[in-house]
Amino acid sequence: MEQAVAKAFNVPLGTVQKASMATGDIGEVAATAKTGGTEALSKVSFQVFRPVKLMLAQVADNVDEALKAHGGKTAFEYKYDGARVQIHKSKGEVRVFSRRLTDATQSLPEITESVKRNIKANEIILEGEVVAVDTSGYPIPFQHLMRRFKRVHEIADTAEKIPLRLYLFDILYLNGESLIALPYTKRRKILTENAGEIPLTTQTITGKKETAEGFLKEAVNAGHEGLMAKQLDSPYTPGTRGKRWFKIKTILEPLDLVITAAEYGYGRRHDWLSDYYLAARNEKTGEFMELGKTFKGLTDKEMIEMTKQLKKLAVREDRRRVVVLPKIVVEVAYNEIQRSPTYKSEMALRFARITRIRDDKSPDEADTITKVREIYEKQFAKKGRYKPD
Repeated sequence: MEQAVAKAFNVPLGTVQKASMATGDIGEVAATAKTGGTEALSKVSFQVFRPVKLMLAQVADNVDEALKAHGGKTAFEYKYDGARVQIHKSKGEVRVFSRRLTDATQSLPEITESVKRNIKANEIILEGEVVAVDTSGYPIPFQHLMRRFKRVHEIADTAEKIPLRLYLFDILYLNGESLIALPYTKRRKILTENAGEIPLTTQTITGKKETAEGFLKEAVNAGHEGLMAKQLDSPYTPGTRGKRWFKIKTILEPLDLVITAAEYGYGRRHDWLSDYYLAARNEKTGEFMELGKTFKGLTDKEMIEMTKQLKKLAVREDRRRVVVLPKIVVEVAYNEIQRSPTYKSEMALRFARITRIRDDKSPDEADTITKVREIYEKQFAKKGRYKPD
């Protein structure tokens, strides 16, 4: 789309890309290019309270992979099992945006108050992770955190039951100046100077594999998912996924998949859509390709709510099977990926179970069939490959 806009209105592609990063809206960029050309487009910058697309990370299998990709030394940070947020502040007003860039301010009053109390900058755009914790400060499962993001009534009562903690990890904009072109280490320094008493993500910078592995173990023992690895000189590139940032987990990486159909259960589940067909996105065609189904992972309460949502998305019914619009994303754990003639993808997940509902992700952010195939191939690094006669 950026290339098309550049060609259509005869403006440099780099100018279009910079404006697209700042606005997060290629339609607005196209309109500006049409009416004002290169000059108007070059003046487009960040605007407080207009959320910016997030920079995304690739997956690394281990700390050594990240170290090699980053030239032998990198910044490792705890990867929290929380919800990523983008925080905008102008004078005394603060708004908090979710990963999907929706306004979650009303649901997170203690986060808003903490920012007002600690951040002294007149105008600022920050990124952080909100984590739900227990009374001792230990992180609790993601699904409880999502209850806070959905809550718009009786906030005080819910806030007492599910307290939140904010960790900051990046700064994009400060008092009229975009910071995204600065190297990561410089942004981190500026963030430290402006965070007040709000903690930053726990970090270590190292080129030693043993140190990084020990740090990973510390993160997991503290109840977190793993580590992030960030290239020291990397700029912040909104809306892109690349090797400048890696996420590293100690378990077989779960997949974010889309529910394309569901079946009614049996026994006490006979009124519930409780057996879910799971699909990955074909990035070339846009098709969602099924990888199997599962009835495991959700509580009864979640199944009842899921049934209500899926019925609203139903496009047709075939006996006990209901085909739905691919709108709901779930995180899926599994033991293995196998070859399967049952599905068009020719693959199936073994022992799949839903670990959480990803209300913070859109279908376009679901994992791709290419990624599934890559994981399938990696399995054979430590096991033999079956070769039929």
